[in-house]
Amino acid sequence: MSNSAITITIKLFAVYQEAYGIPELVWEFPNGTPVSAVCDRLIAERPELAQWRDITRFGINLIFVEPDTVLKNGDEVVLIPPVSGG
Repeated sequence: MSNSAITITIKLFAVYQEAYGIPELVWEFPNGTPVSAVCDRLIAERPELAQWRDITRFGINLIFVEPDTVLKNGDEVVLIPPVSGG
């Protein structure tokens, strides 16, 4: 069923952008997927990002959300790792 998939845009910052070398990705996920699954897939593709999993915050459409927040079609997801000052 094609309506069971959603398309989201992932904005990459800091270590995530460095790992991919691009500012954003557009991915499809099954309907009902939590935002934390975005991080899981990023880490599956770029294992060096695993160290950031537990300290990354999630945003959907410019609002900070909990990792279990369910994605909706067209959402813009931001993963915000800790940023060091200096």
